[in-house]
Amino acid sequence: MRIRFVLALSILATAVALAPASASSHREAPGITEMPKVDSTDLYMFNSYELGRTGYVTLIANYQPFQDAWGGPNYFFLDPDAFYRIHIDNTGDGVEDLTFQFRVAPRLVDIKIPVGGQQVSVPLYNVGPIVDAPGSRSPNLNILESYTMWVIKGAVGNAGRTAELATNPNGGGARFGKPADNVGQKSIADYATYASNFVQEFNVPGGCAGNPNARGRVFVGQRKESFAVNVGEIFDLINLNPIGARDAEPNPLEEKNITTFAVEVPVECVRRNANSPVIGGWQTAALPRNRVLRTNPDFANPTTDGGDYVQVSRLGMPLVNEVVIGLKDKNLFNAASPKGDAALAAYVTNPTLPEIIEILFGGAGVRAPNNFPRTDLVAAFATGIDGLNLLSDGQPHEMMRLNTSIPAVNAAQQNNLGVLAGDNAGFPNGRRPGDDVVDIELRVAMGVLCHAFPGVFCTPAQAPSGTLPYTDGVLQDASQFDSEFPYLRAPLPGSPNGPNGVGTLP
Repeated sequence: MRIRFVLALSILATAVALAPASASSHREAPGITEMPKVDSTDLYMFNSYELGRTGYVTLIANYQPFQDAWGGPNYFFLDPDAFYRIHIDNTGDGVEDLTFQFRVAPRLVDIKIPVGGQQVSVPLYNVGPIVDAPGSRSPNLNILESYTMWVIKGAVGNAGRTAELATNPNGGGARFGKPADNVGQKSIADYATYASNFVQEFNVPGGCAGNPNARGRVFVGQRKESFAVNVGEIFDLINLNPIGARDAEPNPLEEKNITTFAVEVPVECVRRNANSPVIGGWQTAALPRNRVLRTNPDFANPTTDGGDYVQVSRLGMPLVNEVVIGLKDKNLFNAASPKGDAALAAYVTNPTLPEIIEILFGGAGVRAPNNFPRTDLVAAFATGIDGLNLLSDGQPHEMMRLNTSIPAVNAAQQNNLGVLAGDNAGFPNGRRPGDDVVDIELRVAMGVLCHAFPGVFCTPAQAPSGTLPYTDGVLQDASQFDSEFPYLRAPLPGSPNGPNGVGTLP
């Protein structure tokens, strides 16, 4: 009999009705559906495995999901009022010790062309091939995006907190260029090469412990969607075989793009010290508390804003807000800090998803783990696992954790089931782009840790279905990504035609 059950991306039918289809953390809470430009979608945190980059850590935060490559004429600008942030906690108290804070600004060039004796503003993103690079611009590109990156050391309210702008080693400027979105090959013939020019070095303000002249690399721009999940069939009452082949289904996100913030820094910049190598991380986005539509808007100022900033999006470990946090608290989770996660601990210690799986498909032999409280899930999501990536002050703090002392594994040798398959450099010890987190988290939710660590959290008998090879049928592995920073591949082009496509004039 074909087993069908609810995967880690589905919750009750009421939730499906209220929250549109999601992937990783795409549109994971009702509130964030109204603010797609600041929707946190995926966080990656891993020891860099690019050749020659041993001793560096890569942080990647994605935003603005479900981008159709052809979505012109305005494409996918970021919100100029928003703060996009990547936070690092290296003490385990759920409070950031280091933050990379980005703000992106668009500038309208306002290209004009002569029409009937008048210079008239064009309505398009570009009026010819785009060939610009940082420090220069193509005369054909009508909108330029650039960004600043603040490196903030210490938490809000900390007396020793500092906030300084990262600067470019070549000239010392504090503004970095962002590549145009991938309009198509007639506009940008070789997008991968074009975008690679926007991988830029920066000086880490104040240096890092033992490295006063520390430098990192940064990239902000459009990338090909990096997540793989069977969204459509999951929400069609799980219309797939969850213990079938792991590559049986196409990835519906294969045709989408995303916007990426990627930072690579020396490991000493993020860890507490060599004897405390574990770090925790999460991403957020914040908007001004007050935003009012202008009666006479222009390109750069459609709204006025004021007041302090309010966090509206948050993501640490993938899928938590989708399938762990109750629907009534999803917006609260997005606005909260890991420091206060004890208030939501019951969602982890007494999770509903495995019980729903058993209610719906118990007749096929699927059984939810019965070890309560679920200390195996607390370890995986809220404290780290002793001997692997434990980082905790004794309270639960949901965030991604990475043991920076575990050496990176090169792309060809990575196992996409990470720690479950003996590859301790992979998820849930951090997260690499090729880690198949849907399959991993399904197995963890259904009790695989009770079998992997018998007697530590629970016993195998308490998770009778814990060793089933749960899968959503969509494969994710390292071969789908590049092996150098920023790792995520160039975005899909907006036009299917090549550089000399139909419509080219002689």
